[in-house]
Amino acid sequence: MSDQVRAAVQTAPHTLELREFPRPRVGADDGLIRVEANGICGSDVETFRGHLGMNPNPFIPGHEPMGIVEEIGDAAAERWGVQPGDRVALEVIVPCRHCDDCLTGRYQACRNRKYGHGVTGIDVEPVLWGGFAEYMYLSPTSVVHKIDNSLPAEVAAMFNPMGAGVRWAVHLGEVGLGDTLVVLGAGQRGLMAVIAAKAAGAGTVIVTGLEADAHKLALAKEFGADHTVTVDGDDATDVVDFVADLTGGRMADVALELTPMAAAPVTDALRVVKHGGRVVLAGLKGRREVPLVTDLIINRALSIKGAFGVDYKGYEEAIALIESRRFPLERLHTHTFGLDDAALAIETLGGEAPSDVPPVHVSIHPHFA
Repeated sequence: MSDQVRAAVQTAPHTLELREFPRPRVGADDGLIRVEANGICGSDVETFRGHLGMNPNPFIPGHEPMGIVEEIGDAAAERWGVQPGDRVALEVIVPCRHCDDCLTGRYQACRNRKYGHGVTGIDVEPVLWGGFAEYMYLSPTSVVHKIDNSLPAEVAAMFNPMGAGVRWAVHLGEVGLGDTLVVLGAGQRGLMAVIAAKAAGAGTVIVTGLEADAHKLALAKEFGADHTVTVDGDDATDVVDFVADLTGGRMADVALELTPMAAAPVTDALRVVKHGGRVVLAGLKGRREVPLVTDLIINRALSIKGAFGVDYKGYEEAIALIESRRFPLERLHTHTFGLDDAALAIETLGGEAPSDVPPVHVSIHPHFA
């Protein structure tokens, strides 16, 4: 067993370097996983491009890691309820677990957190905080979720986008029986929101996308979307007019805005819901200023929620959905890359690299040859 671990380090926009680091020593309170797969999401693409900023220090990306427990201390094994050989997924947030926010269930707001999986610089020991690595460190306060070992790795690696679908559409959007949901954006999280909303009993789900998203809109239909709307090109449809016609002017109960770096869909989300409707904002815009028509919010009594990541409950319910095998999630996985091709993986999801298959879910498998 090598004492060195290979990892991909982001040192600047559009720049990943393969480096080796010492394998961390595991004590009673921490652990080490062999990374099986790490999903790539839109924020990875925008961070790689430099649009969302990045750690001022070089860091190992990968905030959707899951793998097999390789080593674990006795105290850590008891705390997490896992043993060597178990498959686990890690949350991005590494909270302190003892502050007021943590103890009242608001650990995502922990003001004492110093580390995060996939975002911490390599200047912070023991370096291996991100999923773009052969092995990854489990700190004493990491948040761990067990996943069925028998699932294909590429499907198990969907725990993060599925968690977003569950939390953003169902927990924050409060989608329930018979509700009409508009999902603006047909990426991984938009597709997972369709699954989660239908599982929660949504009556009508409408998904928007671009002409370039035709393959994703087709998948949305496969996974339960009732209608899809193409919002650009020669046959562009105004989603607000579409929903008004479909509902006889009643409009949607909930809108979930997921588009990256685009301003107009935010206004569409505010206009597409009914009086007293709910809008969940989750699409990151980077440094772009988004005009906000506050009169729309006030005069239509809208409830607006910002979606900051996924919490424990969201992940647990998402993993249960994946483990139920009710949905053919393998249909969403399009590309598998090894660690040497980490930059290519990001560029493929971002549409910057040629591909015979349009990308949907892309993952890096550090031990893939």
